[in-house]
Amino acid sequence: MKIVIVGGNGTIGKSIAKNFSKTHEVITAGRNNADLYVDITKSNSIKSLFDKLGKVDAVIGAAGEAKWADFKELSEEDYYIGFKSKLMGQVNLVRIGQNYLNPNGSFTLTTGILADNPVIKTSSAAMVNGAIHSFVKAVALELENGMRVNAVSAGTVEEAYDKYKDYFPGHLPVPMKKVVAGYEKSVLGKDTGRIFRIYE
Repeated sequence: MKIVIVGGNGTIGKSIAKNFSKTHEVITAGRNNADLYVDITKSNSIKSLFDKLGKVDAVIGAAGEAKWADFKELSEEDYYIGFKSKLMGQVNLVRIGQNYLNPNGSFTLTTGILADNPVIKTSSAAMVNGAIHSFVKAVALELENGMRVNAVSAGTVEEAYDKYKDYFPGHLPVPMKKVVAGYEKSVLGKDTGRIFRIYE
């Protein structure tokens, strides 16, 4: 399979890329240290990426950011960071990418535990994750030619736990191999419209 991983140099993206590259052709895309450049906040950049890639069998979105801050401090513009990046960035991977995905190909988007179990300072990030879940379930009903779409929603992975543990009291870190397995289910399986929750 020809698989493009957007955000393939991130904490999770690197592990996904390493895993799939054992048996498939993997191309990473991102703003830094990737095979191809893409800025997912800009539709024309995503279109340019797919023009360079040509037809692909799987698209994995593992990029996107959102502002973490106390609710009383968040401005309207702060919410747009997550909206333009993690939400619309991944929506546009599907919206534009459907024209480049081979029949029976798949999209896998990335969210996180905040959609189900938010913590303080995450009203923007949690909103974005939840919106992506709803998008996945809805767009799965309309994709054509056997195309599939799912999301992987993970808790804090072990590799990033020390950085974020103060935000997640009582949460257990998730082994990266379990997270990678979620992406395998999405890409190699037959499910569509699913949210694969990887929580401890």
